[in-house]
Amino acid sequence: MTPEKSARAGSVQSLQRAFELLEHLADTGGEASLSELAASSGLPMPTIHRLIRTLVELGYVRQNTNRRYALGARLIRLGEHASMQFGTWARPLLSELVDEVGETANLAVLERDEVVYVAQVPSKHSMRMFTEVGRRLLPHGTGVGKAILSQLPADEVRALLDRTGMPAYTAHTYTDPDALLKHLVKVAKQGYALDESEQELGVRCVAVPLTGTPTPAAVSVSGPEGRLTKEAVSRIAPIVQRIASTLSTHLTGAEIPA
Repeated sequence: MTPEKSARAGSVQSLQRAFELLEHLADTGGEASLSELAASSGLPMPTIHRLIRTLVELGYVRQNTNRRYALGARLIRLGEHASMQFGTWARPLLSELVDEVGETANLAVLERDEVVYVAQVPSKHSMRMFTEVGRRLLPHGTGVGKAILSQLPADEVRALLDRTGMPAYTAHTYTDPDALLKHLVKVAKQGYALDESEQELGVRCVAVPLTGTPTPAAVSVSGPEGRLTKEAVSRIAPIVQRIASTLSTHLTGAEIPA
């Protein structure tokens, strides 16, 4: 290998390792020591120290007063723009979903223990669910949140619930972690989650998780219980599952030409 190719390969490896460290930081809840990063990544301490120092200088990592490292504020802008682009790209499929089922379609992602709505196509009905793009909610009380949680290991879900708590949005919201975890097993088995007036009284939601995506995400349709009846759910759920599958395939199957 020529020196030029060797240097280029080394640069790509450093870039890969830097992003892996950011992901390890995220996996630990956003903060870790150098020794914890070494244990989770398997990288030598000198390599971690060099990469972390560079990330700190760039603002993507910050060092706290306790000498632990946390995700930096500069990542916020990247995350916000990535979410908006993700939502823009998904809108045609959400429009297709609205055309087929006649109810409002949403796309949400899990971000820092909250579900964030990143795209929406409203139904043509005057009475509909008013969840705007950018709204953040705790996942235990939403259809999209439960769909996303159903794809995560139980210990991760329990840890998230311990961090966020389980406040009741309505009298129907799950507020007990054991009951919710049992419910999530059913959600995972049937392939979709239902929000039965758990976030907003009189509103039903059918939500399906995306699979294999870098960020946990889910797509949903929501509307008044009078239109989105339990009988209608059996017809609508397969349509939402098809759109979720298409979104997952597009998001994970795209390749950058060499």
